[in-house]
Amino acid sequence: MGELTVRALRAVLAVVLAGTVAIQASMVWAMATDPEDGSLPLTPLRLLAILGMVSVQVALVCVWRLVTMVRRGTVFSHAAFRYVDVVIGAIVAAALVWFAVTAVNAPGQRDDPGVTVIMGGVGLAILGVALIVLVLRALLAQAVARDVEATRLRAELDEVI
Repeated sequence: MGELTVRALRAVLAVVLAGTVAIQASMVWAMATDPEDGSLPLTPLRLLAILGMVSVQVALVCVWRLVTMVRRGTVFSHAAFRYVDVVIGAIVAAALVWFAVTAVNAPGQRDDPGVTVIMGGVGLAILGVALIVLVLRALLAQAVARDVEATRLRAELDEVI
């Protein structure tokens, strides 16, 4: 992966992480202030929004760590699986949060149930992303196995020479 690509990806990750943290902080601040001063009550949708942003933040941090491993050339190791597994878990958590948002929003959509169906479809698409990352994890496992085998064969060749 090129240096420009790594820098661009890190810039995007940093902006998204900073944005979600700022939104969370403002939501918590608005909920923590005095209700007579216009604070926001803790509603299920606000709580789900905070949980959804946490899952995004966890995935962002893990992707940052994986990009660091790619830059160092250590991504084809067993340590990378921990981060990939956490990314998969964070994506599944985001999908579950989205399904919960859909369920909370559904009673208000009785006149237009198509919105609920579309939201359910978005939740399935999020789960599809988790499945894609799972397939990529399997490819990483194959690459790690080949790297281990190549290292072993290289050592045997060095002994012969």
